[in-house]
Parts: sequence; C-alpha cells; structure tokens
Amino acid sequence: MENLLLNAKRLYQLKASQKLPSYKRYIFDDLYNSPAKLTGIYGSRGVGKTTLLMQLLQNSPLDPSSKLYISCDHSSFQDVSLFDFVDEFSKRGGELICIDEIHEAKNFEKELKSIYDFLDIKLYFTGSSAIHLSNPDFARRYSRYHLYPLSFREFLQLKYSIELPAFSLEEIIENHGNIVPTIFDKLPNKKILKHFDDFLHNGIYPYYFEDSSRYIDKINDSINQVLNSDLSKIFHIKSDKIATLKKLLITICVSKPLEISIESLAQKVGITKSTLYKYIGYLSDAELLHHITYEAKRFKSLRMPDKLYLANTNLFEALCINRDKGTIRETYFVSMVKPKHSLYYVKKGDFLVDEKYVVEIGGKNKDYSQIKDISKSFLAIDDIEIGFGNKIPLWLFGFLY
Repeated sequence: MENLLLNAKRLYQLKASQKLPSYKRYIFDDLYNSPAKLTGIYGSRGVGKTTLLMQLLQNSPLDPSSKLYISCDHSSFQDVSLFDFVDEFSKRGGELICIDEIHEAKNFEKELKSIYDFLDIKLYFTGSSAIHLSNPDFARRYSRYHLYPLSFREFLQLKYSIELPAFSLEEIIENHGNIVPTIFDKLPNKKILKHFDDFLHNGIYPYYFEDSSRYIDKINDSINQVLNSDLSKIFHIKSDKIATLKKLLITICVSKPLEISIESLAQKVGITKSTLYKYIGYLSDAELLHHITYEAKRFKSLRMPDKLYLANTNLFEALCINRDKGTIRETYFVSMVKPKHSLYYVKKGDFLVDEKYVVEIGGKNKDYSQIKDISKSFLAIDDIEIGFGNKIPLWLFGFLY
C-alpha cells in the first residue's frame, strides 16, 4: 500500500502540473464551501467533473503533501480497497482526497461509508450520472451535487471571458424585456442569434474550448464510453446489446418526439417493449436522453406516449444528419430548463413547467392563439433577439444556471 501511495502522489503531481482553465463552473463555490465530510459530484461524461476536482485541490490552502487526487479507472487501483488506501494516506498526514470515476471501484458504497465512519479526512468523489445508490445508510452520509453540461450563459462566459448573471424562471417570465439589454451590454459582439446558433451545434461540453476541430469526434467518443464502459458495468449489459442502445439513440435522433410509438420504436430497434423501457431508463440515467411524460399521468394511468429527446442539441451533430428544427428548439428548451425545474408535456402548448406555467415553443411567426385561454402561459420564440409581453426569446432560457 505504501508503494501504491507513492505512485499515486507521483501521478497527482503530473496531473497537477497540467494547465487548468481559470473558469469555474456554477457549483464550484458551493462545493468549495461545503462543510460536508463526504461530497459526491455526478454528471454525464465530458461535463467537467475531473476539472472541478483539480480546481478544488488547486484552490485548497492545505499543504500539497496533505492532498491527493486518484482515479479509479487507473490500472493501479484495480482490486484495491479504497478504505485501506485512504486510511494509509490519512495516517501519513492526508487531509483532503479527490477520487475520480468512483463507479469503477468495487463495492464503492461500502468503502466510502467506512471512510466516512472511521477516518478523519475530507473527500470529494465523482461518478457517472447513471449510478443508483442502493445503500440508504450511505446515501444519508454524503452531500450530492449534480454537474450539468454548459448552459448558454456559461458558453458565452467562456467564449468571451465575461461575467453574466443567471436568472430565475420567474425573473425571465416577468422581466425578460429588461434583462435582455443588460446581457447585450456585456457582450462584445451583440449578435445573440449567431451565438445561439453556434451553441446549438457546438459548445455544450467544455472540451469544445480545448480543441474545437475534434469536438464532434470527442462527443462520439464520450457516447461510446458511456455505452461500452459505464452502462455495461453499472447495469451488466452484455456487449452484443450495446449496438442496440446506439441504434435506439440514432432512431430517436431522426424522429420527432411524438411521431413514433413505443411499439413501433421497439420494432425498429428490434427489441421487446419491456426491454425498450429498460433501455430508455438506462440512457436517461446516463443523460443521453430526456424522458418527458404527459402531464395527466401525474394523477392516473393513461396510455399516452412519452416524449423522448436527446439530452442536448449537440448530440444531433454526432448521431444524425437530418434533423427537424422544431425538435431542436424543444430539445434546447428541455435541456436548459429540466436541470432546475419539473417538466411535463401537455395537449395545449408544449410543456407544463413546475406544474404552473404552460409554454409553447416556435419560430418568430408563432402566435398566441393555441394557449390564449390558459393562465400563466407564454411563448418561447426562436429567431428573435428581444421579446415583448408573453413572447420570450428562446435563447434566454439558457440563463437559468
């Protein structure tokens, strides 16, 4: 164990010597100031969890010898007891450890629970968004944070090195006319629709800013890693079924959300309905899909289809060539709103947000006729820079976090 610790310190020094982005994601301050002894950071591949860990270590005032980073997907940690390793580090003066890819470690819940119960050390860990914790005793012992892909606001901040505030949904609905000019004042280039179009195609994952020329390749690599590594290990999916999951993603990519039923989708992909529901759950957990149910299903069992969306608009670039503009608009809205709010789809309009607001999404010629009799309803309109009354620019919903 002593040799493993020495090797881990050497690997940490190598990683710490690499340049880190100065930009910090929206949950950094909460993580840094968290009094919790054990803190988990979850999210899909490529959203920047590892970078967050390294920034937490870099900003910690502790002596370098008392903090450490390890990744459980490194060959050195195969079949190693995390408790024994962290215990060894703690005995030698360790006060802070960041553990990446926790889902790659055997019995990680049991190991982390023991670390919490018996060791005096602060620990951050990252894991796949697909992890389901089975031990309620462990779940009570740690703080959990979710890191989502970049919002449109964060994309603009990274692109131009500027500060832009986030707004609540209520602020956007009630005060969008005054909010938009304050955003324009801070943008060096005022062409917000051009920025928005760029974001729909590229930039929702932070690695876009590292090498934009390989961005789509890296999205494909991330998708394949999620399918071949994360989901296959977490849900024990056989290798011959991975291609079926990819086919399911592509089929959803080329389809409009309500044009394909569960029966026809199962037939197209070549699996049973029960298997399809299971696979949709896996892909939703891995944050490759959003699964939106009909609002009346809250109260009674109905045979209404669910709406399936890719997790974000950039995935279309990697998975299919032909795409419907209406689907892209809805996908953007869902991806920006769902992290902070509940969403259902409705018959009149498109979505019910927080069981309170009805929203219809469309282009600049969309009128209010379909939802005019519904209280607390509004339009989220594409291709407009600034709204008026109940017409709100679609791009502005990217400022919720």
